Amino acid sequence: MKNLKPIVNIAGKPVGKGNPCYLIGEIGINHNGDVENVFKLIDAAVDAKFDAVKFQKRTPRICVPRDQWDVERDTPWGVMTYIDYREKTELGIDEFKAIDAYAKSKNIAWTASCWDEPSVDFMEEFDIPFHKIASALVTNDDLLKKIASTGRPVLMSTGMSTMEEIRHAIEILDSDNFMLAHCTSSYPAAYEELNLNMLYTLAEEFDCPIGYSGHETGLSTTIAAVAMGATFIERHITLSRAMWGSDHAASVEPQGMTRLARDIRMIESAMGDGVKKVYDSELPIIAKLRGN
Repeated sequence: MKNLKPIVNIAGKPVGKGNPCYLIGEIGINHNGDVENVFKLIDAAVDAKFDAVKFQKRTPRICVPRDQWDVERDTPWGVMTYIDYREKTELGIDEFKAIDAYAKSKNIAWTASCWDEPSVDFMEEFDIPFHKIASALVTNDDLLKKIASTGRPVLMSTGMSTMEEIRHAIEILDSDNFMLAHCTSSYPAAYEELNLNMLYTLAEEFDCPIGYSGHETGLSTTIAAVAMGATFIERHITLSRAMWGSDHAASVEPQGMTRLARDIRMIESAMGDGVKKVYDSELPIIAKLRGN
């Protein structure tokens, strides 16, 4: 394993201890195949002062198990096979070119978690600032090697993974520009299974930026993760939690995004340096209550 860097530079912004928490809005598949939804979510992320948005990229005929291809499913577009549904909602090169141009016009970074090797090649057509490895792919050695070959910074989530699997993945990636996110991979995740103290466990073992990828409802536990040292956070975002799709229920709506970013910045300003001092604002209270 290479010596990991405590600070990783993402699109000109340093991520790691002592720097502002890097805020990632996970659009994922919440666009429901409509690039206009993407633009609206990018606008919401910009308005909330997030640093980046993220997508998921798949080659459905590689990622979807063959025995699920012909399973019929009710969708907003009518009944269709699961493989047809996955292909209908997958964004292609023209859509991502439009997304790239729109994100640049809004001055916000974007990237994607690639679920197969051709998707890595697809994303390499764009100058993405880092590759994201989803929790489900931590044990996919071939994909990890493919991502490592790009030489880009890597952010890896750790849901549904053992410490042994995490260590093995880091060995395979062999990257010093590496970030690690604590995560619980249930949607939505139960509070008693968030295990936020894992932030300390990961920080003790790995000298790299440690963050939090949350799938819970509400904002308080994500804010708590920042108070516990998370140097970046990732939350699924949606235009409405009532929209059709599997990830919307565990996502944050635009107003929630704004509150989340605001409260994280408030927490950061409140943390201080840990050195006890008497503030000027306390001096009149000293004179009043102590008489000196």
